Amino acid sequence: MAADEPLVLGIETSCDETGVGIVHGTTLLADAVASSVDTHARFGGVVPEIASRAHLEAMVPTIERALKTAGVSAKDLDGIAVTAGPGLAGALLVGVSAAKAYAYALGKPLYGVNHLASHICVDQLEHGRLPEPTMALLVSGGHSSLLLSSDITSDVRPMGATIDDAAGEAFDKIARVLDLGFPGGPVIDRLAKEGDPGAIAFPRGLSGAKDPAYDFSFSGLKTAVARWIEAKRNAGEDVPVRDVAASFQEAVVDVLTRKAVRACKDEGVDHLMIGGGVAANSRLRALAQERCERAGIRLRVPRPGLCTDNGAMVAALGAEMVARNRRPSDLELSADSSLPVTESHVPAAHDHGHDHTHDHDHVHEVSKENLYP
Repeated sequence: MAADEPLVLGIETSCDETGVGIVHGTTLLADAVASSVDTHARFGGVVPEIASRAHLEAMVPTIERALKTAGVSAKDLDGIAVTAGPGLAGALLVGVSAAKAYAYALGKPLYGVNHLASHICVDQLEHGRLPEPTMALLVSGGHSSLLLSSDITSDVRPMGATIDDAAGEAFDKIARVLDLGFPGGPVIDRLAKEGDPGAIAFPRGLSGAKDPAYDFSFSGLKTAVARWIEAKRNAGEDVPVRDVAASFQEAVVDVLTRKAVRACKDEGVDHLMIGGGVAANSRLRALAQERCERAGIRLRVPRPGLCTDNGAMVAALGAEMVARNRRPSDLELSADSSLPVTESHVPAAHDHGHDHTHDHDHVHEVSKENLYP
């Protein structure tokens, strides 16, 4: 661990997990998570207002726990990184406000970073530096994206994305139809291991010759599975839950891995990184490994705990920003629920004199004059 590597604290609050990570260069020192998923389970999905309140309650204790685990003091930090977007607006604002307060109080640089770019960067904590370029397949409850990154801090190019439901969303919806509870991913993965993936021929979305090569669609699949289950129930027959889970899961991971490997081949990239919550799915990992080996592509997938939303991934990208001397964000940083993936971070505006009257969502600037009259 080189002494000159940056020590960065990362805060992640884009959805229902309050994540705080501390990273020294590419070494993970602490990864503290407080989840409100159980609170949302009875509603069958994430309730933004509940998530925001849970972040507010968990923020300070989670930061203190991370600092204690890492054995560092807040004043030793070289920077504070926070997810500025995309995500739930209210949830993001809690994290951004906390990061600004800590950065201001400690006199440390602030980095508002992109949630998706962070999901790619987290792999550095497990498998060392990312090769450049890297192809990344990000699959979660909110995103299914194929991204090509030649510099994780400044150049992430979208190759393809979901045009309707994200993969994780489809898992949750099918789990709901099967009365398996929320979240749906882990339970479907578990049941699928005991089922036959070839039992039911469910459709593969956007797989035709004339369809977009790298885009995803899971809405038609979701409808087909729901109708199949409904037809069985209407006929008074038992639904073979394990076979449905296995066949549905196979349809999702088949399309995801096929398109990702195709993008690598087309772009001449010999590395594929898979991240996001659905990357914890065992069948996705196995099929990706199989197809990458056949195609001569090296697969990188972080351990499941680093695939789901966490503060370590934000700290990892923040450390990379510091190491590459990227311009920090200013204290006017705001949450942007639809921050495009092409913006790895939100740097400070060059012109501090410009009129902010028409800027969206800006939180009032904190100044020492306001705090200490």
